[in-house]
Amino acid sequence: MRRLLNFLHEGSPTTAEATDGRSDIIRSAVSATAFAEGSEPMMNRIERPLVLAAAIGIGFALGSLVGIFRDVRAQGEPRIFELRTYTTPEGKLPNLNARFRDHTMRIFEKHGMTNVGYWTPQDAPASENTLVYILAHRDRDAAAASWQAFRDDPEWKKVSEESQVDGRIVAKVESMFLNAADYSPLK
Repeated sequence: MRRLLNFLHEGSPTTAEATDGRSDIIRSAVSATAFAEGSEPMMNRIERPLVLAAAIGIGFALGSLVGIFRDVRAQGEPRIFELRTYTTPEGKLPNLNARFRDHTMRIFEKHGMTNVGYWTPQDAPASENTLVYILAHRDRDAAAASWQAFRDDPEWKKVSEESQVDGRIVAKVESMFLNAADYSPLK
């Protein structure tokens, strides 16, 4: 950063001529700000926030790219999907949604299951008591191992028990394993 500001401040006649005077404008702005109060103290005040902002920006960009590449890589690996439909007793769908939102999704991930999506139907009566979701697994054996680890997880047992102190919140569970069609965008 210091070298860039020094270059812009000192510049060269060929640089200014080549850019039709734009370097003179930049050099004047740099001179008016960075060098008005002495170069070193002002440089530190300018340089530190810029370096911090650049590091934060780069961190966010890299984090986003890692997430994108992870998703692309995951879609390139063979996997199966599990479509699950939960029916709740009357009035218990909000409790089930809260349990999934606050606990279940995270515990699924902990045991190797990938949360693909969660939906509630638009039309009654299913809209009042139904949760539909899809998980992804490497294969059927991985699914079986993940489900067993999930059922054995002490945290899950505690969450399940605490979420049902006022009665069961799931009346029926349906599960179907699916393979992606060769033309499916999601594989």
